Amino acid sequence: MKKNKNEQEKFWEDDFGDKYIQRNNRNELIESNYKLFLKIRKHLKKVRSIIEFGSNIGLNLLALKKISNNFNLTGVDINKKSIRSLKKNKEIKSYNCSILNFDEKKTYDLVFVKGVLIHINPKDIKKVYTKIYDYASKYIYLAEYYNPTPVKIKYRGHANKLFKRDFAGEMLDLYPELEVIDYGFVYHRDKFPQDDITWFLMKKN
Repeated sequence: MKKNKNEQEKFWEDDFGDKYIQRNNRNELIESNYKLFLKIRKHLKKVRSIIEFGSNIGLNLLALKKISNNFNLTGVDINKKSIRSLKKNKEIKSYNCSILNFDEKKTYDLVFVKGVLIHINPKDIKKVYTKIYDYASKYIYLAEYYNPTPVKIKYRGHANKLFKRDFAGEMLDLYPELEVIDYGFVYHRDKFPQDDITWFLMKKN
């Protein structure tokens, strides 16, 4: 198990992660997320267990809850304030730890990340891919900034905190048995906007 936290993990665990909660605690984000997940609803008919790595206060999980009350939802986040907020919803199980330190003896029908892989230290990205793959029994959903080649850009004035790349493509290369069954893009000026993210739904064969 990984014990020493890197600079990206410390960054999100600390004050910046707390401020992120304040900026993103808005009900309209749940509605936008709901519209986003409706795009893959037809694939979720047999899905019961769902885990989100990097759940923050659970705006994605709450959107999924609107789609179906049959989902057993779990959120994992490194920020303590995020998890304290998430724990208020008794229908969502939560864990306060980094993705790399998560350790449970079960798998989930759907494993997803949204706006999380872009903040992972590139040295650890393959380890995170492995975590996502190993915990998924059926589906993997990635919603991130896309770039065909790895690039590093400043994030709100901070260096080494945002990395764009072809996350789905790298997972497909790493695990050839994965199959992309749906994908799309959501523009920041859409009626139900997202932050110009590209999403991929992959199935384990």
